[in-house]
Amino acid sequence: MSAPGFVPDELGAHVSAAGGVDHAPERAAELTCACLQLFTKQPNRWAEPTIDDATADSFADGREAHGIRVAAAHDSYLINLASPDTVLWERSVHCFEGELQRSAALGLEFVVTHPGNATDGDYESGLARNAEGLTRALERVEGPTSVLLELTAGSGTSIGATFEHLAAILAFMPRRFTGRFGVCFDTCHAFAAGYDLVGDWDGVWTRFDDVIGLQRLHLFHVNDSKQPLGSRVDRHEHLGQGTLGAAPFRRLMNDARFADVPKLIETPKQGEPLTYDVMNLEFLRKLRD
Repeated sequence: MSAPGFVPDELGAHVSAAGGVDHAPERAAELTCACLQLFTKQPNRWAEPTIDDATADSFADGREAHGIRVAAAHDSYLINLASPDTVLWERSVHCFEGELQRSAALGLEFVVTHPGNATDGDYESGLARNAEGLTRALERVEGPTSVLLELTAGSGTSIGATFEHLAAILAFMPRRFTGRFGVCFDTCHAFAAGYDLVGDWDGVWTRFDDVIGLQRLHLFHVNDSKQPLGSRVDRHEHLGQGTLGAAPFRRLMNDARFADVPKLIETPKQGEPLTYDVMNLEFLRKLRD
């Protein structure tokens, strides 16, 4: 059963898959959430586990029992589909195929992916390599799961820190896969990348719509930032306690354009994930007008 006081909404959190991915729906329900994100494998290892039928059935039963309407995976931190290193790129493609296979087996709506690093400094080629890798993976793995490109903070040689980068990857993709792609907007990453969600909320979203299109926005990662605007440093903070403050999150929670877009927190756990996740989710819920 769902937790007492459960109120279905578009909010959720990244939850632990410890003990098996099929435990994730129950953990989301403990947070009174109808949405979740999880890792389908250990994110810092290349090993590619598979999802057996019993696990998939248990996950589906948990979703139904706890009213989980949207479930997403985040891909491995090791994947670099923008890499100029052929060996690493091939390994990354294989790893991403595994992400898609597990996500499809679990019936997940989305798998979120970081576009990667063009370590040779050739960003245009990195964008093309990313699109090629994603295309190859989608050609090999069918299923219901859509791929969401996550906006990055822009540190080092990473690609994906501008709306133009994400739009370029989407433009590279074959038209037959158009329906299986979208964008995940991380508020911390966007602010760190230089998008002023505090001082120019409307301007940021006008730009997003012009370059990518709001119809491509399928998921939010809702995080405050430890670092200032344009820092290009990806450091999440508890909501309202960082450099974003409360104002943009109030705008997010009351912007009709985003009312049905799932919003998942990835805020610090500090050894007590339930306590801190509840705190951050309650912060968001209290911002509704």
